[in-house]
Formats: sequence, structure tokens, C-alpha cells
Amino acid sequence: MKNDIDVTALGELLIDFTENGLSNQKNSLFEANPGGAPCNVLAMLTKLGKNTAFIGKVGDDFFGASLKKELESIGINTKNLLKDKAAPTTLAFVHNYAGGDREFSFYRNPGADMLLKKEEICTEMIAISRIFHFGTLSFTGNDSKEATCFAVECAKKKNKIISFDPNVRKALWNSDNEIKQAMDYGMKHCDILKISDDEILFHTGMSNYDKAVEKIQSKYEIPLICVTLGKEGSLAYYGSIRSFAEPYIQTGTMETTGAGDTFMGCILNYVLENGLKGLDKSQLHNMLNFANAAASIITTRRGALKVMPEQSEIEELLYKKVPKKGGCQGF
Repeated sequence: MKNDIDVTALGELLIDFTENGLSNQKNSLFEANPGGAPCNVLAMLTKLGKNTAFIGKVGDDFFGASLKKELESIGINTKNLLKDKAAPTTLAFVHNYAGGDREFSFYRNPGADMLLKKEEICTEMIAISRIFHFGTLSFTGNDSKEATCFAVECAKKKNKIISFDPNVRKALWNSDNEIKQAMDYGMKHCDILKISDDEILFHTGMSNYDKAVEKIQSKYEIPLICVTLGKEGSLAYYGSIRSFAEPYIQTGTMETTGAGDTFMGCILNYVLENGLKGLDKSQLHNMLNFANAAASIITTRRGALKVMPEQSEIEELLYKKVPKKGGCQGF
């Protein structure tokens, strides 16, 4: 069967309300941006010329209709984006602290994305995809958890490359143990893992990244592991090969929402173009360098999904600048 879709992702699609100054009355103003990690990843891939599709659910409301329209406008296949009258579209409010840290407040109890059911998954879409991508947020609802596991099983049976980004948001979970169980499931089934410095410490209890990744590799045997270090750059581990790439400085950083998703989209793009077999240290560095540059650009813009960088912008940054310490943060 022909692979007509490069990457299909499953998960949350929501509205990110990000701070955008003060009103004349000194009240906080929030800008409504389409978001959700899986679709941010797809948006970056679409910018790089790849065919993408999304599996998920929104509410049968104004926000849900708006999100569907936004995905279609940037070229993401929405055949398996469903609407549900039983719950509204999920909303997230993002507060940015000085230094790049963020705090999320979610209105999602439940959100429509949690109500995606196993029988609503379009298995044909997965069957014609090269990569299937998912995270942990879809494990926070019973229906969506079952649907996610079913989709992963479908991808495994069809020998698809599976990528996983935990994208942990502790406010959505009842306990740390539940988070670790979801992370464990993702790591057991993925071929590509993108994990942040905070997440790897949370999961392994280790602050030494080499030792933490060695622990993960010995337990899960994941071919490619990428660790994002925020303002310190990123690491890639491929078997016994380790590569590091420094971040890019951006003086106009506004927020870091979507930086990790941008990074992930670029990693998947590299795998689509170069495969997952026989990668060497130079290739890993080139992959990380491109992803770091793209992630730094998105930090200079509000939102993520609608403002992903063009390939030409990323290449211009690669050409003009040498990566240095102190660049983009929070991915």
C-alpha cells in the first residue's frame, strides 16, 4: 500500500490563551492561538513540504469549528478530526515568567479531546502513513487512552515508525505514578523519543543525561532519542553514538510555547528524508542544528501552529549565525 501521508499524529487540539500585554484598565490581555503539541508538530512538517494528518476530537462549538478551519488552512488533513456535543473544546491559559518558565491552567474536565473513542480511529489513515506520532495527554481520559493504545497497535502491526513526545503537563494528572505509566507505555512502543531535560529527570531520577539515556536505552531499546535542554541546546543518542548541538541566540524571544514541537517536527522531517538506519554523528548534529534553529525562531512569535518558520528562514539562520550558548529556552 502506498504511503500517501508522511506523518499522522493523534492527541489534543486546543486553544492556547497567551498573555499579550495589558488593557487600558491594566487588565491582562490574552490572545487566542490554535495549539496542542501534536498539531504543532504537524504544522512544522507541513511548512517543510510534508503531507500530514490529525486524529482527534474538538467540541461542537465556536472554538472547535475555528480549530478545524485553521488546520485545513495550513494543509493538515482533518478527515479524522471529529466533533463532540458532550464536551467543549479544551482551553489552556499560558502564563510566561521572566527567564522562559511557563505555567499552564487548563479548562478540560472533560475536554472533547478526552472523549475520542477507539472505534472512531481511522485505521486506514494510519495504514497509509510513514510515521505515527503521539504524546501522553491523550492518556488522561479513559476513552482517549484506549483510542491511543489502539492506534499505536495499528501502527505497530503495519510496521510504521512510531514517534513519542511525553509533553508532560502535571496539572492534568492525578498522580506522578500515572504520568510515569503513560511515559513507560510510549517508550516501550516508540522508535523515536523526544524528551525534555525536566522530563528525563522526572522519569529516571537522574540529572546526568548520558546515564539517564543509557538507562532508558537498556530498558526500552529506542533507536533514536533526542533530549532538549532549553537554553543549553540539545542532544541526540543513536545506539552508542552521541551528538550535541548548541542553541541559537534570539534577542527577540517572546515566549517558548511550541518550541519543543517545532524541534520535534524538524527531527521527524530529517528521518523522513534520511531514514532511521545507519545514521552517523555528523548526520545527528546536522539534524539537531536545524531543529535548534527552527525552535529558536518560534520563540520570537506568539503562538506556534499558525506561525511556524519557513524552511528558507531556518536555512538563512543556519547560514548567518553560528550557534552559541544562551539561545532559545523552554523546549
